[in-house]
This record gives sequence, structure tokens and C-alpha cells, in this order.
Amino acid sequence: MLPNPIRKGAPSRGAIALALILLSRSGAASEVVVFAAASLTGALEEIVPRAQFAGVSLSFASSSSLARQIEAGAPADLYFSASSRWMDYLEAKNLIEPATRVDILTNSLILITPPGAAFAVHLRPDFDFAAAFSGRLALADPDHVPAGVYARQALEALGWWPRLGRRLAPAPHVLAALVYVERGECPVGIVYATDADCERVDIVAALPDSLHQPIVYPLAALRGHASPAVRRLRTHLLKAESRAVFRKHGFGLIGGEQ
Repeated sequence: MLPNPIRKGAPSRGAIALALILLSRSGAASEVVVFAAASLTGALEEIVPRAQFAGVSLSFASSSSLARQIEAGAPADLYFSASSRWMDYLEAKNLIEPATRVDILTNSLILITPPGAAFAVHLRPDFDFAAAFSGRLALADPDHVPAGVYARQALEALGWWPRLGRRLAPAPHVLAALVYVERGECPVGIVYATDADCERVDIVAALPDSLHQPIVYPLAALRGHASPAVRRLRTHLLKAESRAVFRKHGFGLIGGEQ
């Protein structure tokens, strides 16, 4: 089993953030807590400080993990998912405010290798992808994490999945899959296009959107948490200045400023 890309013996970044949230909520009732997909880390860490709202906390993990935490009662105010499926899951359980739900962003998938290790890939069913590399394929958990689910759909559409079943390195979220490849622990990986730093990995191929379900990022306030502060932050994330940051980080945009 590959190591978690966070220092051994240390709690995960998401666990630390959640612990801090739980400790601080009793003394900071006006704080806005955002649970967001790991792939949004860079963009939100740039956008939120610009908003100049006091007491905004960001907690990043896989969309599936965050949805389960919300279901278990974690005190989040906004949920920013990389998957409509997990937003639907919370809506079905009456855990979001449906009127605040909005689709904001899109993304795409890419094949990556460590720097200097790129190899030719032909995106067609007759290409023997499993024979093109040795070792394991890094991807987010294909059973639960959106980036992994989309990756599996693409591999199945290409007919490559059956030969890769025992050669996977499933990661807890897409940024962990990226680190596996950056460190050379895996010779190839599938991540979001927004995650790849071209100085740290090589991009082998872009996977066509037609190979998987649309990658859509919905945002919503949690049930009973649509306070004025939460609505202001939600509105800020929809503004042109925030959309420009998302675009800079490689995301596609849905609709216009609202």
C-alpha cells in the first residue's frame, strides 16, 4: 500500500481542519465553514482571503468524504463539491438548502507521468495501455471519490479497465494521486487538469470529456446554515473576480455572474 502523501504519523489536513472547526464553533458563531473538494484548494485559498470576510474556515478533502462528514453532523455551512452525485446525495437527505444550489465549474481529466517519463498513448480501445507501463496507476478511489469515479468511467469506455484492476494505487483524494506520481511512486496517474503543475509532472494525454459523465462542481448552503454571512460568501464565489481566479486555475465556468 502506498503511503499517504502527508507525513507519517500526522493527522490528515482535512482531519486537522475539521478538529479546528469543532473547537472553534462554540466561540465563533458567525464563522463560515466551507467544506470543499480537494481539487479546489489552490483556487479557494486565493479567492477567500480576497473576500475580506472575517472568520472563514476552509476544509478540503474528497467530495465523498465531506458529504459523509456532513451527514454525520459536521458543522459545515457551505458545501462545494466536485460531483453532482454527492450534492444530490445530501439534497435527498434534506441536508442542503435547494434554493442556494448552483453549478459553477467544470473540469477535465489528464494522464500524467513523473517528469521525463512520458510515453506515447493512443486513446483507442485497441491500444494496450496496461502493457505501456510497469507498476501501478495512481488515481483517486474509483469507488467513491469523484475524480476516481470519472477516471474509471473513462478507462471502461476505452476498454482498458479489465487489465488494470490489480494495478491500481487508489488515493483518498485526487491531490494524493498527484503526489504519488510526483514522487515517482507510480509511473502514471489520472488527475484533474487543474491539478497538474507542468514543472512537477508531464502530461501524457487529455482524456476526452465524452469518455465520462460531465465533471460539474455544485455549491450549496447546508440546511439551516444560509445565514447572511454564508450568503455573502456564496455570492462572492459567483462574482466575476472569483470566476477569473477559477479560470486562472484551469477550471471551466458555467453560466455568468449571479
